[in-house]
Amino acid sequence: MKRYDRLKEILSLDPERDFLRIYRITATLEFPWDITRALELALYRTYAVPSIGHLLAETGEFARRPQKRYDDTALLLDTVVEHGFDSEAGRTAIRRINQMHRSYDISNEDMRYVLCTFVVVPVRWVDAYGWRRLSGHERRAIAAYYRTLGKHMGIQDIPLSYAEFERCLEDYEAEHFGWDEGGRRVSDATLDLMASWYPRPLAPLVRAASTALLDDSLLRAFRYEQPHPAARALVRGALRARGRAVRLLPPRRIPHYVRQNPEIKGYPGGYVVAELGTFPAGRRGAACPVPHGRPAGGAAPAGAGAEGEAPGPAGTGSDPAE
Repeated sequence: MKRYDRLKEILSLDPERDFLRIYRITATLEFPWDITRALELALYRTYAVPSIGHLLAETGEFARRPQKRYDDTALLLDTVVEHGFDSEAGRTAIRRINQMHRSYDISNEDMRYVLCTFVVVPVRWVDAYGWRRLSGHERRAIAAYYRTLGKHMGIQDIPLSYAEFERCLEDYEAEHFGWDEGGRRVSDATLDLMASWYPRPLAPLVRAASTALLDDSLLRAFRYEQPHPAARALVRGALRARGRAVRLLPPRRIPHYVRQNPEIKGYPGGYVVAELGTFPAGRRGAACPVPHGRPAGGAAPAGAGAEGEAPGPAGTGSDPAE
């Protein structure tokens, strides 16, 4: 297999009909490390919206159990990618996401904005730091994938195209980004968590590198000091160099899912999808708002293979250079 063979496969597919297949190829074979980092940044951006950052701080999850919060969010989202929307595991993951969201007073506009970050931030990240830019087919497929996820979450007025997702994100950030003490606490806790994944002496460098990736609107919202221009150039240059190095590597042959990432630390013995996340009192019965032909299933064990695919071995491709 040659480096661009999977792109040729993507271009042979219909991004509106085959969006799940295309997104799986992009996220688990072409850019697994990049998509993980980009989705981390996507969620992080949402803390700069005071209504979101304040609510997340009020739940106390970031202060008490930041690693579990990270693991559960990543695993629930990844379950749908791996198993699909119509699978038992995928329906269970969406049901868990909806159960938790419906326990709080979250506006449709905030939910839609979070969905926009899942579409726009990965595209921008890969275009800036990936081993190649994303094709138009991939952009359309990513938009279709998250449009479908948003419908299963009951989100209204979802953008129809990547351009609309991008415009919605930019307009919402321009209107709503701002200071909130709770949002700053959640931001600090997230940066501390990411630093904790590395040897302690490296923690200050990891945090500095993380803030060097933030744009000015995020820095203003959280009231962080501007990174030195040299630090920004060094960090971003290193990421671009990594992308060029990855381009020279053989293409990945086995899909790499988020559950295989070394940053997922809370479930060394495996996990059950139906037990991920928190269970606020009285909210165990919330379901996916989209009707299905058969009842939503229960739990799915960690490592269950995707539809028609055998799972890769744990840890495969966890190196930052893919």
